[in-house]
Amino acid sequence: MKTRQFWYPLPERLIAQRPAETRGTERMMVLHRDTGVIEHRHIADIVEYVTPNDLLVVNDTKVFPARLIGAWPDTLGAVEMLLVNAAPMDADGERPSMSSGVDSLRWNVIVGSGRKCREGQIAVFGPNRELQATMLKPLSGIGMWQVEFACKRPLMDLLDEFGRTPVPPYVKREGTAEEERADRERYQTVYAREVGSVAAPTAGLHFTPEILAAIEAKGVRRVAVTLHVGPGTFRPVKADNIEDHHMDFEAFTVPPEAAEAVNYCKARGGRVFCVGSTTVRTLESVAAAVGADGAGNRVDMSSPREIVRPGSGASDIFIYPPYRFRVCDCMLTNFHLPQSTLLMMVSALAGRERVLCAYAMAVQKNYMFFSYGDCMLIV
Repeated sequence: MKTRQFWYPLPERLIAQRPAETRGTERMMVLHRDTGVIEHRHIADIVEYVTPNDLLVVNDTKVFPARLIGAWPDTLGAVEMLLVNAAPMDADGERPSMSSGVDSLRWNVIVGSGRKCREGQIAVFGPNRELQATMLKPLSGIGMWQVEFACKRPLMDLLDEFGRTPVPPYVKREGTAEEERADRERYQTVYAREVGSVAAPTAGLHFTPEILAAIEAKGVRRVAVTLHVGPGTFRPVKADNIEDHHMDFEAFTVPPEAAEAVNYCKARGGRVFCVGSTTVRTLESVAAAVGADGAGNRVDMSSPREIVRPGSGASDIFIYPPYRFRVCDCMLTNFHLPQSTLLMMVSALAGRERVLCAYAMAVQKNYMFFSYGDCMLIV
């Protein structure tokens, strides 16, 4: 398919720059993929669309203040770094290592600077230049470098003090303390637990403890998987043919209890409600791999208990039409950028023409788009 087939016109005024005044009040378009019927509701109404036979799966990754603003001490020129994932990387330089934690001092970062970077160059960050980064080597990808940090206190403590929330580039910020405080709270799900993302799983931003409690009171079980979202989620598709686009690797974990819950839900004929594209990618990644064991031997797929298996890894799965979903039945998602991989995933689930018609209606009805915008429930 051609990338241009996923373009749609979007007025700039509908790109949300701030979250809703109160979390849990966002609008929710409901798209029935079998009939094309569209309803206009609010996120709290999601309780009406789930049954005790269904399963709600969320991504519990936690965004950390991964954006650093500093200087080159030799010239006092400005430098910006976005921490992507802890090093080392595998030999191909693309796949994030699952053995590295957020306490590592060697990181793969995206560097923004007005000067050409070189190995051995040093950047400093913080009001007292307490954090120092040494450029180790360039990596594949524009502006990607491996750096080593030096600091007397834990790196995460310093990031909490003067790092900035890595809101998407289309969310404009002036850098005020008030903006940062608001983003620290709202660019994070209420169930975030596992630190490691530089972008929020935005469909989950709409949930409040009260909405989750109402879903639970209805008898719907909720489980969590983890996928640490990288900046590649915003990388545009530049290839003319979508098949030529390659996704960045992102680290994921599927706990045993989540895999078991998915398999039992499928076995009893229930529906798996995936909250966000990252949850979909995680579950579809492990489902795609379950057909063979570690030695490459075929596994018996007749048992419903083998639809997904627990484990950790790094996924670069790219879901676009015509993809056959193995796990995801229903999906809560935000409204995505034109020609983005996220829009292509949604189109694979509900149909390109149907989704683009729904987006046209969303524009007409003044829904807010992208990370801080409204949401769509596909059932």
